[in-house]
Amino acid sequence: MNQFCIVIPNYNHIHAIAAVLDELKALQLPIIMVDDGSDESAKQVFSALDAEYDFLTLLTHAQNQGKGGAVQTGLMYAHKQGFSHAIQVDADGQHSLDDITKLIELSHCAPNNVISGCPIYDSSVPKHRYLSRYITHFWVWVETLSFDIVDSMCGFRVYPLSAVEELMSKQALGKRMDFDIEILVRLYWQGVKVTFLPTQVIYPENGVSHFRALHDNVGISWLHTRLFFGMLLRSPKLLWRKVVG
Repeated sequence: MNQFCIVIPNYNHIHAIAAVLDELKALQLPIIMVDDGSDESAKQVFSALDAEYDFLTLLTHAQNQGKGGAVQTGLMYAHKQGFSHAIQVDADGQHSLDDITKLIELSHCAPNNVISGCPIYDSSVPKHRYLSRYITHFWVWVETLSFDIVDSMCGFRVYPLSAVEELMSKQALGKRMDFDIEILVRLYWQGVKVTFLPTQVIYPENGVSHFRALHDNVGISWLHTRLFFGMLLRSPKLLWRKVVG
């Protein structure tokens, strides 16, 4: 029987997190929130939330590792606790949490697949972020030799934890904004299929973004370089997969 939990990476996101937890409470799912080395004022907020919500488990990084590092900590903890699937949700209120029930339904139908949101943006999305996604889309299509991955940057997903544990036991993954892209490509290489659900994504007014324009774009560019050469090594297998369907 599939057992689901929710994983939330959090670095100093305090303004929306209580509302996010209140909305998630109706799902009656355990929630693992990873404090990624937040400052002392944020830690006090998180501790109060941990005391208030009995469904919440708070994990803490002594130092900031990045969004990817926080998600990995949450996923591995969930796997060790015996959960079969983990739902990744951002802490800043970007995601349409009503769609979690749809993600779960799709996961029940295809339990070995990653179920990922495919963003539908409104006018709140920064134009440079919107356009830069298409650069990554192009490279992911090259790296997988397919158009199967429609979007590789949405951090609103259901992960089958046995496949994630298999991957992470043999491959170190990026710990910052490159994580969402890398894990999806490498799981695809591993034979894990991806199912997409269109979902509304907003950029909240006065929201705090931890995307570092220079450092994270350089990191993502270096990731695509590594994945491109990884694709070359795997190209016979990827092409054969297309032939046999």
